[in-house]
Amino acid sequence: MFPIRRNRRLRTNDAIRSLVRETYITPNDFLVPLFVVEGKGIKEEIASMPNYYRFSLDLLKEEVKLLWSLGLKSVLLFVKVDDSLKDNKGTEAWNPNGLMQRAIKTVKEVCPGMLVMTDVALDPYSSYGHDGIVEGGKIINDATVEALAEMSLSHAEAGADFVAPSDMMDGRIIGIREALDQSNLIDVGIMSYSAKYASAFYGPFRDALDSAPVDLADVPKDKKSYQMDFANRDEAIKETEMDINEGADIVMVKPGLCYLDIVRDIKNNFNVPLAVYQVSGEYAMLKAAAEKGWLDHDAVMMEQVTAIKRAGADIIASYFAKDVVKLLNK
Repeated sequence: MFPIRRNRRLRTNDAIRSLVRETYITPNDFLVPLFVVEGKGIKEEIASMPNYYRFSLDLLKEEVKLLWSLGLKSVLLFVKVDDSLKDNKGTEAWNPNGLMQRAIKTVKEVCPGMLVMTDVALDPYSSYGHDGIVEGGKIINDATVEALAEMSLSHAEAGADFVAPSDMMDGRIIGIREALDQSNLIDVGIMSYSAKYASAFYGPFRDALDSAPVDLADVPKDKKSYQMDFANRDEAIKETEMDINEGADIVMVKPGLCYLDIVRDIKNNFNVPLAVYQVSGEYAMLKAAAEKGWLDHDAVMMEQVTAIKRAGADIIASYFAKDVVKLLNK
């Protein structure tokens, strides 16, 4: 007896496949990370991230205009800070004339409608390359939270729409929320890196910002005392729930592809916008494999970002954003 129900009828040709497709990718799905450096006329390729660049402020303007023309409406800013400005407390982070503050103003000046999110963590500003203040061989939580609140306030005053704490300190969301509200910056949102894992996929990013932990005595050699153990699943729910209760408007899972079970768990448990960061190592692996001719770059790229959205992401922070949108616009 032949089956009455034949599922292959819905896969017969491209028209029917498109008609019943469950997950679509659009420019509105993406948050574009941008790396900013001091100087003029600088568009500097990151060696471990082919075809991705650090921009000086003058060329940042052109990049932002291009993104907007492609339909990409949100950026996440990171800055590469000169070593001479780094210290253990990251005090340059709340300099009103600092590179991040000027980058925020630059984006808003050239494209007022662009949504600007800013990285909030001390590692780009730390002489030790950590997301927190180092004392006695440990990362000090509460003093770091105070610094992060000061940093967030400075970003908001410069014009940021959202601050994005990526540090994983305990209590930093409520600390930041209270600082913003007490300064009457109640409309500035918080996108929390709620489930950020201690991952080996971050290497190229640390190259981009020169923000890896330094190899010194009495300095932790890695970030495992604050970023999450990648073997843990239930912990991500606990961390995310705490951040939501403390005032996070958007929560994030980082990295992406190896953590899609976490993405779905959070999506199933909480009714808040969920971001996923497709990180530098994920980008670099595909670029390298495609350069060798081992993978079809565009096909794998689209499969990856679709998988992230299918798992439950509302927002995808991705270095592939421009590549994806250009492909969609063909």
